[in-house]
Amino acid sequence: MIKTDSAAVTLIEVPENTESLIIRPAPPRERFSDEEFEQFCEQYPELRIEMNSEGEMIIMLPVVSEGGRRNFLLTTRFGVWVEADQTGVGFDSSTGFTLPNGAKRSPDVSWIRRERWEALSAEERDKLASICPDFVVELRSKFDRLSTLKKKMEEYISNGAQLGWLIDPLEKKIHIYIPNSSVSLLDNPSEISGEPLLKGFTLKLDGILN
Repeated sequence: MIKTDSAAVTLIEVPENTESLIIRPAPPRERFSDEEFEQFCEQYPELRIEMNSEGEMIIMLPVVSEGGRRNFLLTTRFGVWVEADQTGVGFDSSTGFTLPNGAKRSPDVSWIRRERWEALSAEERDKLASICPDFVVELRSKFDRLSTLKKKMEEYISNGAQLGWLIDPLEKKIHIYIPNSSVSLLDNPSEISGEPLLKGFTLKLDGILN
């Protein structure tokens, strides 16, 4: 049983093909507060939790081992560029951000320009910072529905992200999101460039997309 001050959820066997569990506040309340979300995350640190703009908490299923291997390669390769470039700050999948629409999201990989990150106070950085990353990546895993990830990518862009990659190893495709542009689709590429936002960064996709 998972309990909060305004909700109780019984843990049950998750049906096959389920991608997440949604927790809604008990009526007549319509949404969880930021404080309740933070308290819930502190109470259950082993869970992967997000909150949508409607104030519902979303418990994500654990990434399967193969998905974790791909995510490790993705984070490591991007991290090498971040350390060498020094124009921004990189984050892994355990990092949560509060977007302007109120949603609390944890991209698989994200990056914020250094001047934007350093403009936040130490107190703001020590919470789920109220900022949308400039660059976000979602890496599709076994339980992820493509339609759900597409909506998340659209949300990132509408909340200020300048570049987003939806990497789909299941279909061997990459969806590229840029503000005020239609979504570009790459079919089984060997690499992808982050230009012009991520100057000099090219992600090799061997071991990630295949």
